[in-house]
Amino acid sequence: MPRIEMSKLVEKMDLKNLTPDVDLSGIYLEEPEVNRPALQLTGYFDHFDNQRIQIIGYVEYTFLERMDPEEKERIYDQLLACRIPCLIFCRNMRPDKILVEKAEKADIPVFITEKVTSAFMAEVIRWLNVQLAPCISIHGVLVDVYGVGVLITGESGIGKSEAALELIKRGHRLVSDDVVEIRRVSDDTLVGTAPDITRHFIELRGIGIVDVKTLFGVLSVRETQNIDLVIRLEDWNREKAYERLGLEEEYTEFLGNKVVCHQLPIRPGRNLAIIVETAAINHRQKQMGYNAAQELYKRVEESMTKKGK
Repeated sequence: MPRIEMSKLVEKMDLKNLTPDVDLSGIYLEEPEVNRPALQLTGYFDHFDNQRIQIIGYVEYTFLERMDPEEKERIYDQLLACRIPCLIFCRNMRPDKILVEKAEKADIPVFITEKVTSAFMAEVIRWLNVQLAPCISIHGVLVDVYGVGVLITGESGIGKSEAALELIKRGHRLVSDDVVEIRRVSDDTLVGTAPDITRHFIELRGIGIVDVKTLFGVLSVRETQNIDLVIRLEDWNREKAYERLGLEEEYTEFLGNKVVCHQLPIRPGRNLAIIVETAAINHRQKQMGYNAAQELYKRVEESMTKKGK
């Protein structure tokens, strides 16, 4: 099951740690949802999901402030005994010293953020859903072409990296070369990223490793991109019948999600970058409701109908 270190959450969300003595290296997050312990502050812990991040907002904070000190300590003990991953106070609201001391003894970190509770919760849930989503790694190149995430696949040495480099020179952005990590964020969304070790690098046979971000600037790369279209490169085969009209979409599947896929035969003289650009624009056009192949088919039918009268 995917999991993520607590320290990454702290760094990403810029959280202030009130319990520096608690070792974060052994704390992992496995649940993409969060919880505001409302009923739990009244003593009701049935059906409590203790694996979720616990967030204290203004309502919970003011409720705690009005509680009897003895009752408050009892609730703190019950909450911390559930071995929650952490407590986060929003709007820069500071917990009382008793809670911080009890949390340190229980090895449970307590954090503060200046962000508004609802906005912070939405940001954390979105980030965790990406980080904890089912993930696979495939051989390919992912580029952002006119806002369309294009995954280029094919045999090693067929020209994927060269096509990506030409696209970058034409103003498009690289996400990952050679290895693409694909995460299933939802039933209809796949997100691609690069492994940390190869991010922003391209391998060109005969030249070596190229740092795209350094050579072409920060606008030439991006960290993540939805995968909207797959282009599979293959050597030209005279015996094979390739799609000429595109009336029906072909699909490939990753982690149970289907993505539109085009088989692109390679032969000397074909400009891959322009073809990929055109495929991306055509895909956007179809998403907006216009299909050139269907329009041509419609014109042919109308022409034949007129001739038959």
